[in-house]
Amino acid sequence: MWALASGRVAVLARQEDGAQLLVSLRGTGDLLGEMAVRPASRRTATVQAIDRCVAHRVPAETFRRFQEDHAAQDVFSDYLVAKLTETVPYQVQLVHFTPLQRVARLLLEVVALADATTEDRFRVPLSQEAVAAALGLARSTVAEQIARLRREGALAAGRRLVVSDLRRLAHHSCVAI
Repeated sequence: MWALASGRVAVLARQEDGAQLLVSLRGTGDLLGEMAVRPASRRTATVQAIDRCVAHRVPAETFRRFQEDHAAQDVFSDYLVAKLTETVPYQVQLVHFTPLQRVARLLLEVVALADATTEDRFRVPLSQEAVAAALGLARSTVAEQIARLRREGALAAGRRLVVSDLRRLAHHSCVAI
């Protein structure tokens, strides 16, 4: 298991055809590979850094001993439930949300996970291709949605994805901030 000390990562599930779909995003303070710590668990996803990260390896036995020494089994179970619950919005958005809502939500969440000390925390360190792959959309569809978000002032003009207006981006994502 790994403890993410800084940075942001995407948790991706690989499909049989080789495509990878976004399961969740994780940030500073999150655990990675936490399901594999439980007995009889197996790897179900791949973790990919989306910006510079620092993570610390925590051997399973060390983690189990820590839980026992601090009576933290229930806290860990609550953490697992919370993280599993976070995957539901990604499954819902694949079915029910428009491409604009899906793109806006992903960009909003990436910015929300940025460390407060990050110098350029409103920059989204993903390419349009990466956004398309994560959301299971065509790159051309993502390009159209990004162009619209730029026209409407939610994203800044330029080659990089930079959020210029959180409220507008949230409006398009249907998330209240």
